[in-house]
Amino acid sequence: MFDLDVSKLAVIGAVALVVIGPEKMPRVARTVGTLLGKAQRYISDVKAEVNRSMEMEDLKKMKESMDTAMTDVQSSVLNATTQLNQGIASLGQDGTSTDNNEFTTLWQPPQPEYKHPGKNWRLKRSAMPHWYKARQGVRTKALSGAARVARFRPTGLGSNKV
Repeated sequence: MFDLDVSKLAVIGAVALVVIGPEKMPRVARTVGTLLGKAQRYISDVKAEVNRSMEMEDLKKMKESMDTAMTDVQSSVLNATTQLNQGIASLGQDGTSTDNNEFTTLWQPPQPEYKHPGKNWRLKRSAMPHWYKARQGVRTKALSGAARVARFRPTGLGSNKV
């Protein structure tokens, strides 16, 4: 758009120095610099918004393709289950299997059994919430002997603090 060389910029700077004057030139240069920075930020924001809108369109297209794939899979699963139900019903009608509950019940994985901790007091203590321990006065941190003496030393009896 503008073809600015170093020589053209020098001429513009010299004309600006003559027109504006050397006293006001630094302030004008600072103002021009801030305006150029704002313009660059505005242009970058516009570019980012355009990129976001393009990405949004791509995501919408991807969502539509995933929706169609999901409906295809759902319809195929529904067809397979209806065929399976028809097969089970035909087995029940043939008389080969009289117990329909055998086919219709779903397999459930075995649930782990609860094991009582027994005499493992560490496990019992760690299972108790910390806020409950603090409220009940349960000691949660171990103190050394010197720290315990310093904590519970009476303050009025001959303390040598300076």
